[in-house]
Amino acid sequence: MNIFDFAMKMELDGKAYYEKLATDTTDGGLKSIFSNLAADEQKHYDIIQTIKSGTKLKMVDSKVLEEARNLFELLMTDKGIANSLKKSLDGYQHARKIEADSIKLYEEMAKNEDNPEIVQLLLRIANEEKKHFNILDNLCDYVLAPQNYLAWGEFSNLKEF
Repeated sequence: MNIFDFAMKMELDGKAYYEKLATDTTDGGLKSIFSNLAADEQKHYDIIQTIKSGTKLKMVDSKVLEEARNLFELLMTDKGIANSLKKSLDGYQHARKIEADSIKLYEEMAKNEDNPEIVQLLLRIANEEKKHFNILDNLCDYVLAPQNYLAWGEFSNLKEF
């Protein structure tokens, strides 16, 4: 299996995983985020497939980060959602690891590529994967925040949630 086939399989696996997370959640905002992440993974798959075939292409920017920001503002006001998120913590952590692996893969592919246009596209995909990682990282931080609370002045430099 060459690197492009591996990347395409990884994108399809990521898409299926996000679709499963979207199906499993009852919160509409999270469902939207996971659906958008799945759509981004499909977009990445299509781009890799186009690169592999040698066709000229253009990549459209992802809107998932802006939509995720809106969800995090909502999460801060609705504490009831946190309980449903705790049930999916392992899924978010696993998805975060997948995104970290994707970042490494695309950066490595970009290093080994000679065509500057393809390098630029691979780095843009890696950058979108970093955005996905940050979204999942923020979800994990939000869910774990109650466990990290210390009511001691010496630890006042911890993030507030």
